[in-house]
Amino acid sequence: MSEAVLATHGLTRHFGGLAAVSGVSIALQRGKLHAVVGPNGAGKTTLINMLSGDLAATTGTVTYEGDDVTRESADRRSRRGIGRSYQKTNIFGAFTAIENCRLAAQSRVPRALRLLADASAYRPTIDAADRALAAAGLAGRGERIAATLSHGEQRQLEIAMVLATQPKVLLLDEPLAGMGADEAERMVGLLKSLAPEHAILLVEHDMDAVFALAQVITVMVNGQVLESGVPARIRASAAVQQAYLGDPLSEHGA
Repeated sequence: MSEAVLATHGLTRHFGGLAAVSGVSIALQRGKLHAVVGPNGAGKTTLINMLSGDLAATTGTVTYEGDDVTRESADRRSRRGIGRSYQKTNIFGAFTAIENCRLAAQSRVPRALRLLADASAYRPTIDAADRALAAAGLAGRGERIAATLSHGEQRQLEIAMVLATQPKVLLLDEPLAGMGADEAERMVGLLKSLAPEHAILLVEHDMDAVFALAQVITVMVNGQVLESGVPARIRASAAVQQAYLGDPLSEHGA
């Protein structure tokens, strides 16, 4: 088994007397897509927020490439190579797609150079933006105003913006939310194409997509890990069957 790029041990977050996440330990490896599923309120987004640094852990640790990053800011973790998307599309609607990606790429330019150069003419950031758009399936769409793109393309653009920062880890929070069948199929294809070169954590309710994509699935209930393992183990788990009763997991033999 390859070494984890991003890992947690006993990660816990309390809000007052409520443990939104309790004692969660997971490991993300390059070349593997690790899905986290569970009912609303299970703690999935709270977990992503702690991994990205948007939310501090109460107890437990987060390590990145062996370094303890538990107390590092979201900005610092992003510069290390931890990229994330959000449940709600997070783009600059008035800008073109290429401008959105260029701004993301610009965050990786050394600060002194950013002060001296015309960012819009700086070739490395433009090239990085072009590569990110192509990788996200938006080649040829760079001059479109972001707000005029379809919902599915806007979600692709958000991922392109993350790719422009050259991440090693992708934390994706419900990237298929609100998509029709064709858009969802394109997103599944995109995630498959990104998996070999990244460690990916996917939070998603679309169980068809989860079972099509994931090499590892972690099921969370009430802030805790109920079961974790390969898809076949999750399908066969009596605990998962009992927790979900008639929920979508059971439709896939879980």
